[in-house]
Amino acid sequence: MVFGWGKKKQDEKPIEEIHDGKEIHLSDVPQIVTELEELRKSQTLSEIKNLRNDTAPLIDDLMNIGKMLEKDNLNVDDIDKHLAIIVVRGKKQVIDVIKKGVTSIPEISSIENAQELDSTLNQILKKIGDVLGRQTRVIHIFAKKYAAQLKNNLEVMNKNHSEIHKILKNFDDTKSISNEIMDFLTQIKTLKETRTKNEKKVVETNEHVVSLEKKILSIQASIEEIKSSDNYKKYLELKKSLNEFSNQRTKIKNEIDTQFTKISRPLSRYEYASSLDKDQKNILNKLNTDPFKILLPKNKDSIIVILENVRKAVSSESISVKDVDKTLSQITETEEALDGFVKQILEYFKKYEQLENDLNSLKPKNLASLENELEKNISFKEDAELKSKTILNEIDEIILKIPQFITKIEEKLRQFSNTKYILNTS
Repeated sequence: MVFGWGKKKQDEKPIEEIHDGKEIHLSDVPQIVTELEELRKSQTLSEIKNLRNDTAPLIDDLMNIGKMLEKDNLNVDDIDKHLAIIVVRGKKQVIDVIKKGVTSIPEISSIENAQELDSTLNQILKKIGDVLGRQTRVIHIFAKKYAAQLKNNLEVMNKNHSEIHKILKNFDDTKSISNEIMDFLTQIKTLKETRTKNEKKVVETNEHVVSLEKKILSIQASIEEIKSSDNYKKYLELKKSLNEFSNQRTKIKNEIDTQFTKISRPLSRYEYASSLDKDQKNILNKLNTDPFKILLPKNKDSIIVILENVRKAVSSESISVKDVDKTLSQITETEEALDGFVKQILEYFKKYEQLENDLNSLKPKNLASLENELEKNISFKEDAELKSKTILNEIDEIILKIPQFITKIEEKLRQFSNTKYILNTS
């Protein structure tokens, strides 16, 4: 409440009757929205224009009141001079605000004009209300003939401004609903385009899967043809023989390790105590760790030299052992076994190499590449099937989303119009 005027309760408008449902297509919605928005705009401008025309005379009245008040001395000569100063000062403030703050209001031909009118009236009412609030006693006591006119004038202006503001807000709400509907339409369009693209992708992906299945069957047939041949059966038998023969290596190695373990103590001590060249150090190291790998004809003389040196070191007690005679006997035993070990190793590798060469000669030339190709295409097929499943899930989500947007559009159109629109999505 400012200077005795305030907002009165607006008469409630009767609820418009909603007509029976009207079936429309989705493609009709933009035109309906545009027409309804134009209608609301036209109604808004018409109503605000009428309110503006009702308000314009009140603005003129305010200006006239200011002019009359400026000429009126309010009989200040008849009152106490201190009080007269207060009255004159209050009168001047009111006149200054009316002169500077009360301006003409714009004609209405667009929503922008209406918004400007709303803002202008708001400023006028605020400025006049503030100064009259401060000088309410001066006006009511010393300018009674203006007080009632000001109150009635501002009360009607305030009412008109409230109505203008309310109409503009309703139009903004309408515009917002219109934008939401158009946004829903855009989202539906995007979803439909995405669905079309995805359905095309599914067809292409499924065709790719069928192509891969045919290729996989062809590769499997080629592999089966190879594996059913006599050569491949011989290849498997020979591979089995080679695997079994590989066990001979372990047997020979264990026999050699067992023999060299008997002299491992003096051999180890000799390795740390002796001064050997690089090749001999390498041979000695292998004799201590894996003699199977070093027992070759080219190394035989060096091995005997090392063993004899160890024998001398044990005999001279440069290398201490628990039982010298036993250790010397084991060194002799190892030297005597060298030829047999070297021969076994040579025969093993010769036989193994022969079997391996025979195996390679029987090995199908393109079996490995076919098996790799099969594995690769099976992987491609699984990836394609997963991709197709993912795209189908996306399509299902789109199928669920579109009706939700349709429902939202129907709800928004119901807020927009007194007609209940039903969207035909067929």
